[in-house]
Amino acid sequence: MPLEWSDLRIFLAIARAGSLGAAARLAGQSQPTMGRRLRALEAALGQTLFQRTGDGFVLTHEGAAVLPHAERMEEETLAFQRQLAGANGQLDGLLTISSSDWFGVHLLAPVLAEFARLQPQVTVELLTTASRLSLPRREADMVFRIQPFDEPEVVARKLLHIPYGVYLPMGMAAPRVGEGVGTPIITMDTAFGGMPDAQWLRRVLPQAHVVSRCNNRDVQARLCALGVGLAVLPRPLGDSLAGVQRISLGEEPPGRDTWVGYHRDLRRLARLRALLDLVLARLAD
Repeated sequence: MPLEWSDLRIFLAIARAGSLGAAARLAGQSQPTMGRRLRALEAALGQTLFQRTGDGFVLTHEGAAVLPHAERMEEETLAFQRQLAGANGQLDGLLTISSSDWFGVHLLAPVLAEFARLQPQVTVELLTTASRLSLPRREADMVFRIQPFDEPEVVARKLLHIPYGVYLPMGMAAPRVGEGVGTPIITMDTAFGGMPDAQWLRRVLPQAHVVSRCNNRDVQARLCALGVGLAVLPRPLGDSLAGVQRISLGEEPPGRDTWVGYHRDLRRLARLRALLDLVLARLAD
């Protein structure tokens, strides 16, 4: 049977996701379609590429041998797509960017509104997620995140330093520094408990009572404004919040740096440069 090159994308999605359902969501296909195309690929190669187990799909020896070749083919395809996209000087088309939820709402949205007025032919797709989207794989064209980029093919720079503050609902008594007995606090969920501000809060208020955990800063801010408890928030978010007051606990909580990056092949993409220039003009330190 002839080999359909597009089926290798299906193979890679299943290898990365570990199940047909998750791979279907990743590839934007239905689960039956994924299964049918995998069977067609295995028939074309004359090999079984995955072992079906109760825990999902596991690469066979033959599948493991195919994987690096499929990844190189994917990289070559993405490379010429990026190069062609980077040569496009027109201020139209799609631009996909990614950031955390609160950063997108409170800092990027005003910039994107201005950009929409200046460049109405460009469609900006903003993905707010805690996941690290891949610039080499074109999961996004531009990414904002709180950790430096380490990929050699990514052009990156520090955008700004964001100070954090301690916020208390109006009327709630301020806690005693170093104690915090009985003080209700809102903090990050356990998966993000290692965040600097969450660690700092545990240190300065070791006896405080955790009343709510959440990885969404906007939800934390809303709970604080509704009187649930004390919260450490980015100041661009907390200072704009009604119904709260910023207090001092003797020292300021640690702030965070935000970085912006894009793939080097897109450095000549006119719509990306236009948006980046506006972001730097409005947000950069």
